[in-house]
Amino acid sequence: MSATIEAITLLLALLNPFLLVVYLVAPMKSLNRSQFNLVVARGGGIAFLVFCCFAVLGDAIFSSVVKAEFASFQIFGGIVFVLIGLQFVFNGPAAIEFLRGEPAHISGAIAMPVLIGPGTISASVIIGKRLDPAVACAAIFVAVFLSLAIVLALKAAHDYALPKKAGLVDRYIEIAGRITALYVGTIAIEMIMLGVGSWVSRF
Repeated sequence: MSATIEAITLLLALLNPFLLVVYLVAPMKSLNRSQFNLVVARGGGIAFLVFCCFAVLGDAIFSSVVKAEFASFQIFGGIVFVLIGLQFVFNGPAAIEFLRGEPAHISGAIAMPVLIGPGTISASVIIGKRLDPAVACAAIFVAVFLSLAIVLALKAAHDYALPKKAGLVDRYIEIAGRITALYVGTIAIEMIMLGVGSWVSRF
């Protein structure tokens, strides 16, 4: 049981619903609650399936299917998040343009790269190694469900507070987004360095 709780805690910490809210500020403002709930649920469903695949198949996905080293994925994923972090620093949450548009097109953008990234995929592989496949998938479901449930609760709080204190809410999101960018950029550089280190150690 302790291994299962540790697995849930690990993935939940990486998903970080309070960080997700900053990424999702554009759809939070543009979509009503039912539309937002639907696109978040779809994005969460996609992420859950991907995480389960990596938990069950592990490194075999990279070695047999993709035929590439996991280090390459770390480097590319790190570069993607560096670009997102830089956009956040200079433009704020409005930089996430791929989360704008029709609700039907947003779910995939929420799944990748907001939910699915090098960190969460690595965690899924680790969870799959520690737990039986069924238990691993159950732990992943609980972590994804809890994270998205918190996001939906924050959306409800956002809609309640916005009419009364719109300026304060917008200011908080702006500041939180730029601070988050520093964290995201730092983790992204760490991912790149880990990937490069893994490649260098082969020679």
